[in-house]
Amino acid sequence: MRFVAPMFLVVVACSGLACSSADQGGQSSPASNTGTNGPFVSAPTGGTTSSGTSDPGSSSSAGTGSTSAPALGPSMGATPSGDSAGTPSSSSGGEPAAGGAPAEEPQPVQPGMLTAGAWDDNRNFERFLGYRSGLVAEQVPGILPIDESELGTAHDAATKSLTTHDTLDISLVIDTTGSMGDEIAYLQAEFAGISSAIAASYPNAAQRWSLVTYRDVGDDYVVESHDFETDPELFRDALAKQQAGGGGDFPEAPDQAFAAVPQLKWRTGGSTARLVFWVADAPHHAENAAMMAEALRDVQKLGVHVYPVASSGVDELTELSMRTSAMLTGGRYLFLTNDSGIGGDHKEPTIPCYFVTSLRSAILRMVDIELTGKYHEPAATEVIRTGGNPQDGACKLGSGETVFPF
Repeated sequence: MRFVAPMFLVVVACSGLACSSADQGGQSSPASNTGTNGPFVSAPTGGTTSSGTSDPGSSSSAGTGSTSAPALGPSMGATPSGDSAGTPSSSSGGEPAAGGAPAEEPQPVQPGMLTAGAWDDNRNFERFLGYRSGLVAEQVPGILPIDESELGTAHDAATKSLTTHDTLDISLVIDTTGSMGDEIAYLQAEFAGISSAIAASYPNAAQRWSLVTYRDVGDDYVVESHDFETDPELFRDALAKQQAGGGGDFPEAPDQAFAAVPQLKWRTGGSTARLVFWVADAPHHAENAAMMAEALRDVQKLGVHVYPVASSGVDELTELSMRTSAMLTGGRYLFLTNDSGIGGDHKEPTIPCYFVTSLRSAILRMVDIELTGKYHEPAATEVIRTGGNPQDGACKLGSGETVFPF
């Protein structure tokens, strides 16, 4: 990933279910959010509306129906002159900024602000195959060498009846190269609230967390692992130490990160839900596609479900690889959106229909599905915007096809 200087990261605790997200409206250029004070504004209450659904076909970007957005409060204020949108200032108090003006103090990162959509390719398998075939035909370098027969077998396994689980193992696999500063900062701010919300809803789930961070060959490190902790505070301390840095080119080393995932001390047996949330904005090196595929197969054999979180700047290979990892392992594809106004531009995914909520709500919904064994769309109060026009858990496209947006 292109090099960006390490950022000043601040950890803010968020407890209960109060932290949510607000909509900046639309999917045009992202708004700014640094240099802000004041309370966080919670998500709008009540449902949303959207424009009609377009059917882009299997390999083109979807049209987006946007809802009207509530006004955002002080926590989403304008960026001070000289700062980049979504990036906490790295200057310390009292140091002069460029031009001799005093630098502003870095502002605390507010939890609950990142926004995301979700998509399940196993519920839309034929569309996924068409999407993938289009990129194969274009000879996109680095496509994972996993054929349709293997994908079909994985699909059959993933679409069996969901089951309930009693305990929860979650690993965060995070790209920590220089361009990931925003995402790292907000994950640090989010963790306490997510963990507390899970504990409140499932006090007997005995949640455990682990952390795998990675950069690329030639950086300060390639992969570092922090094994499962039953004490959320110990995990939070490990997460709080992470900073963005390094990364001299676009591809990184997720293949080596996923090779480390099976080395973690996962609980075995059918009573434990095993999840990976993979947060990244870049793909593997094209020449390492076979190693990435093999690492994902090893993760699949452990019964670990991968939930990628596509960050700003992803390209076609990154989206395809992330969606393949989710489809192969029985997870779902999460993707950050521009609605938060945080960070750079976020790629419109090649899907026709979805809900946008806060990332926090999306993660909690995935955890709930894993523990209860029941699919469900987000609650109306969580929905910030829709892409397409989902109705009653489905979208009817102009082509006559029906797709399922969660």
